[in-house]
Amino acid sequence: MSLSSSTRTPSQGARAAGRPSGGGPNRLPSSRERRPALAALAVILILLGAAGSALIALNSGNRSDFVAISADSLPPGHKLEAKDLSRGDLAGATGGLIPWSQASKYLGRYTTTWLYKDQFVTPENFTKDGEQPIPAGAALVGISLEAGRAPSDGLSVGDIVSITRVPTANQDGATPITLVKAATVTSSAGAITDSKTNANSSLNVTVLVPADQITTVGAAAASKSLMLAKLAPGTKTDVERNGGAN
Repeated sequence: MSLSSSTRTPSQGARAAGRPSGGGPNRLPSSRERRPALAALAVILILLGAAGSALIALNSGNRSDFVAISADSLPPGHKLEAKDLSRGDLAGATGGLIPWSQASKYLGRYTTTWLYKDQFVTPENFTKDGEQPIPAGAALVGISLEAGRAPSDGLSVGDIVSITRVPTANQDGATPITLVKAATVTSSAGAITDSKTNANSSLNVTVLVPADQITTVGAAAASKSLMLAKLAPGTKTDVERNGGAN
């Protein structure tokens, strides 16, 4: 009787012996096992999409129309006309803005600050009903101020300031003179110090002064010899906005 010998080599036997049966722990999940996870992911994506759509619809439903500026720019003291205004819609926190339904009541009033195209406005951007920008016996004068000539944190519209002429570099023996005891700031732009570079800059303000001080204040402003000091709110001014010079 003859014996048949195996044709499998030792290396093949070793590989067969080392291979785990049934696929072992490294077996990839079958397509049937992946289906529940994919279905759950699809449901989550659908729910997120629905929530986003609902939020957009909710915000769109809460939008309201407000007054905006249609002109490229409007300077302080400009008398407002219908062509200066446009309607814009906003959602969210819009407290203080003028609703479009009230736009007509501001026609004929005067701007109190610079306004620019597409800017939404508040009542503070305009004079009060019947208020004139320049009362009788008064004048608006522009002043450019550098470091040391105004408070470092700047001046705002409505601030009350005293206007003093100070000696220039070649007038060391001169005495400072108060030209206006209390004047109202009607416009303010720029800053004493640039907020980005901390370099010295210029603060440009417009102040309401008595008409008899136009030449004196204007000349001192041109020679850059004015200093403005901020006074307490409520200080009685030399010129009342609605009543002219005191």
